[in-house]
Amino acid sequence: MAYRHIDVRTLTPAVGAEIRGVDLREPLPDEVFGEVRSAFLRHQVVFFKEQEALTPDQQVAFARRFGGLHLHPAAPHLEGRPEIFVIHTHKDSKIANGNGWHTDVSCDDEPPLGTMLQLHKLPGQGGDTLFASMYAAWDALSAPMQAFLETLTARHESEHIYRGRYSDRNVDDTGKVYPETSHPVCRTHPETGRRALYVNRAFTTRIEGLGVAESKALLNFLFEHVEQERFQVRFKWEVNDMAFWDNRCLQHHAMWDYWPEERKGHRVTIQGDRPYLVPLEAAAAAAE
Repeated sequence: MAYRHIDVRTLTPAVGAEIRGVDLREPLPDEVFGEVRSAFLRHQVVFFKEQEALTPDQQVAFARRFGGLHLHPAAPHLEGRPEIFVIHTHKDSKIANGNGWHTDVSCDDEPPLGTMLQLHKLPGQGGDTLFASMYAAWDALSAPMQAFLETLTARHESEHIYRGRYSDRNVDDTGKVYPETSHPVCRTHPETGRRALYVNRAFTTRIEGLGVAESKALLNFLFEHVEQERFQVRFKWEVNDMAFWDNRCLQHHAMWDYWPEERKGHRVTIQGDRPYLVPLEAAAAAAE
């Protein structure tokens, strides 16, 4: 695809691109925004380079161009701004956000469309983020395996992740009920129509309808499959880079290899819809 208003540099054949030539502090003209959206849908994660630090209002305004905003069910937010999740890891942190392969908040009935993260403070070394394409992971499976997985749903839970997770950041979750739900193992992307695997090591706890041993074996296979390097891009951050990833077709893993140094930024998440799978016959008919 040719872009007239932005500079897009593809990072790997499977996933990822850098975008230059836009200043996210200013409202983007419609024609520029359209190209940004196209690059996002094509590459699944885009990295806005050569940026200045955005104010909360600026980051929220840009995110709202893509839809309403999602509020995290557990994480601490900027004071007075519940839509801004403060990402902050330092020498006294007991956890690092995103340190493990996952799809953001897949335990929600309507998981986020995507996430925008700008990092304002970085460690001297380390702190990269890995992204893996679930389109590529799905396409790499054999036809018989795809046909089997198309019939399945999986349970996504969050109690085991969120309970007490942010206690060191003054979050009291006494009495809180954390979300859980079921989603198809393969989902159809609502904008591209492509199919993507939709199970992840963090939230997916079992395959429904299978025995315990069967579910565990299949999930372990799928977790190892989706985490292969051939589906990935590894992003090395620079200060004030903004990443925007498509939660409907990606997993990511934020490396915590920089202790005791500090990493900090602001994350804004966009509301999504309930995952669904369009049967192949219906998809083929719609394409005719």
